[in-house]
Amino acid sequence: MKIVVCVKQVPATGEQRLDPVTGTVIREGVPSILNPFDAYALEEAVRLKERFGGEIVALSMGVPSAKETLRRALAVGADRAILLSGRAFAGADTLATARALSLAVCKLGGADLVLCGRMATDGDTAQVGPMLAELLGVPHAADVAHIKRVENGRMTIARMTDDGYRCERLPLPALLTVVKEINVPRLPSVTGVLRAARAEATVWDAADIGASPEDVGQRGSRTRVVRTARPEKKAGCRMLGGAAALLTALKAKGDR
Repeated sequence: MKIVVCVKQVPATGEQRLDPVTGTVIREGVPSILNPFDAYALEEAVRLKERFGGEIVALSMGVPSAKETLRRALAVGADRAILLSGRAFAGADTLATARALSLAVCKLGGADLVLCGRMATDGDTAQVGPMLAELLGVPHAADVAHIKRVENGRMTIARMTDDGYRCERLPLPALLTVVKEINVPRLPSVTGVLRAARAEATVWDAADIGASPEDVGQRGSRTRVVRTARPEKKAGCRMLGGAAALLTALKAKGDR
């Protein structure tokens, strides 16, 4: 089984700084980590490889420092790592990102299964996975909490929904986005860390994957950040003398 796991490097802190001109996240000088949701996708890929054999390719798009995130993926069990990096990819929205990733998967010769985390913590859109599936032309399932069976070219999965869990069957190849309930990610072994330290991610630019400048990066994006602002923190306290005063205050607020 050939599995491609899409991973992303995200800021390690929840206090993200935004560029007031471009509206994009400022990453310089901010510690970065593997997107937490992607760690669950990577762990599930390793478990599937342990059961069925095959190859795991970790795929990311980002700045050169994202190699460290890919090194983490290699340390826990990925066989190869590919980084899409270059000016042509800068400023991509979710659609342009999915386009670039789909071209990379095609250059890899396709995959039996593509795994993604449910969303990235620096964007919270949960859009790239489903968009990537559509561009690849494969069925997909979102919010997968359990892979029950893989047999005869099909897989049975359980999706987390608002009403509980829903079992579905998908033909392979397919794409899944996973939630944290699917497993507990392992820590890298000493052997894995040493192997990853000697390995190097393969870097592809837009030309390497046959991407037109009009389809990726900011030029290929169909959305624009018009304005960004942080919510103002407002806090106050008003002392009320009894239930009658509270009732009056609530009525006054409801009349506004």
